[in-house]
Amino acid sequence: MKIIVLARDIENIPVLEVVDESLRKEKIPIVVFYHGWKSSKELVLTQARKLAQKKIRVILPDAQNHGKRKQPISSIPSFTFWNSIQSNIAEFGILINFYEKIKLLNRNHLGVGGYSMGAITTCALLTHHSEITVASSIMGSPSPYKYFQRVKKKAQEYGVYMPKDIDGLLGWIKKYDLSLHPEKIDNRPFFIWHGTKDERILFLEPKEFFSKIKNENYAKKTKFLIGDNQGHLVTTDLMDEIAEFFEKNI
Repeated sequence: MKIIVLARDIENIPVLEVVDESLRKEKIPIVVFYHGWKSSKELVLTQARKLAQKKIRVILPDAQNHGKRKQPISSIPSFTFWNSIQSNIAEFGILINFYEKIKLLNRNHLGVGGYSMGAITTCALLTHHSEITVASSIMGSPSPYKYFQRVKKKAQEYGVYMPKDIDGLLGWIKKYDLSLHPEKIDNRPFFIWHGTKDERILFLEPKEFFSKIKNENYAKKTKFLIGDNQGHLVTTDLMDEIAEFFEKNI
């Protein structure tokens, strides 16, 4: 098996496509995998290769303001962060339509995953994209509105300027908050992992979310794996577990 990495530019979205060379022109399962904040598509290549070894085509986009699309960060706390996630959400359809046009997409085998900011993107996509068949959220939050409110409170405590209408400017977050619309999981296989010592995105958010949904019919295929004493970091063992999850469920 030879895994190759193809650089594409899909309607101005820089993308790496990672796939077994022998399956390059075959209609195999696709996983779109999103990187984290202040990261880039290249930094999730190890995960992508592990997925590609499972006969999956992996699409790694650079988020807006990251990688080849890097721009200065707004002085307004988290504003660039949320704009990056919103762009990921808006551009998801562009990526899917491209692979459908070149006849490599099977909508019955379409996965989405991500780390941190990419995991928040994944959870948000589940609220509006029923064509996603399997998903994985690693070190992210299914409760982005709570996360946004926590960041806003911290900024106010430190006397950092926040626009008075910041809630209105980022009003879209509530509509894409999976914790407010958990039924949107719709019994799809969904893997959540979070470390108990994560200082960037609190473990409490996915923990409370899973406690709320675990007995619901729509969450029968949701799996929550706890990283005891783990921080905001992905190990190779976890990467293997993520790859095995997608292989089993996609």
